[in-house]
Amino acid sequence: MSSASFSEQSSDDLVLDQIGPALSRLRRRAPASGKDLSRNLVLNVIADAPGETTVGGLAAEMGVAQPVASRTVAACIADGLLRRAASQEDGRRTVLELTEHGEAERNRFAAEQRKAFEAITAAWSPEERIQFARLLARYGDDATAWSKKQAASRG
Repeated sequence: MSSASFSEQSSDDLVLDQIGPALSRLRRRAPASGKDLSRNLVLNVIADAPGETTVGGLAAEMGVAQPVASRTVAACIADGLLRRAASQEDGRRTVLELTEHGEAERNRFAAEQRKAFEAITAAWSPEERIQFARLLARYGDDATAWSKKQAASRG
C-alpha cells in the first residue's frame, strides 16, 4: 500500500470514527427541551411503526426499560398526545395511538427541526443540503431495518 493510500485510509477511518459522536451531537442540538425530545421520539416511533405499538414494543424500539417508557407514555397521554386503545389483533392487548394533538405536535417538532437544519446548513449549497438530507433519511431507514434484523436474531 502506498503512503498516499495509507494516509487516505487513515483519514477515512478518522472520519468514520466520528459518526457516533456526530449523531450524538445532532440529538443534543435539537431545538427543544429534554421533555420535547422524549415526546418527539415517542410520537415518531408510534407513527412510524408498521403495526400496533404497545408500551413494551415502544420501550424496545427506544432502547429503554419498560418503566421509563411507561412514564413517558403516561405523560404523553396526560398531555393529550397519545391514547390507549384495544388491539385490533388481540383484544386483550392495549396499544398506543397518536391523537390529533399528538400528530400536530409531531408536525411542530418536524418544522422546528427543519428550521434548525436550514440555519445550521445556511452556508451549504442547496445540492449539499438535499444530498445530506437524503443520505440521513436513508441512514435512518437502514438503521431501522438493521435494528429489526438484530432483534430477530436475538429472539
